[in-house]
Amino acid sequence: MLVEYRGTFYRLLHPRPTVIVVSKCPGGKTNMMPASWNTPVSEEPPTIAVAVDKSTYTWTCLEHLPEATINVPSIDDVDLIYRLGSMSGRDVDKTTELGVELAPSERVSVPHMARAIAVYEVRVHSKVDVGEVTLYVFEVLRTLARNGLADEWGIDLSKANIPLHGAGRVFHRVDPRKVYAQKRQRYATG
Repeated sequence: MLVEYRGTFYRLLHPRPTVIVVSKCPGGKTNMMPASWNTPVSEEPPTIAVAVDKSTYTWTCLEHLPEATINVPSIDDVDLIYRLGSMSGRDVDKTTELGVELAPSERVSVPHMARAIAVYEVRVHSKVDVGEVTLYVFEVLRTLARNGLADEWGIDLSKANIPLHGAGRVFHRVDPRKVYAQKRQRYATG
């Protein structure tokens, strides 16, 4: 039996994978923002959507230069993720303050996190304003994965784990066991 849920509506959709969006801002400053409200959108063109609150410095930066890198961090980076989300790039240079090593990208002018498990070099394909956020749909220009940490199914969770954001400072690990659905039998048509 279902009953009416009285908590914050989106918590039933959590935990969610957390990425770190790196952007370039006015004056050439680099900014980083964790984002758990993200999703693949389309395979052709390859796109990823990220919801960014209009009051954030990241929103200002993406409006200034419509390209970014989307970085998939390790579960070992939860303290970094939480700290990145607890300060504004308007007030502090997060890269310097938190000692994040960045590396140059090939397809965009925005650097990526040197120790990320995976990196997407992206540019804004389209955007939609929804309430207090802008949903940025990014076209994926290049995809990188740390050598040996990904297979045909994605990140090999027996070798690296990604943070799933619950709420506040709560993060979850992903169970590394794969569960395969039963193959469907093909039926003859006609």
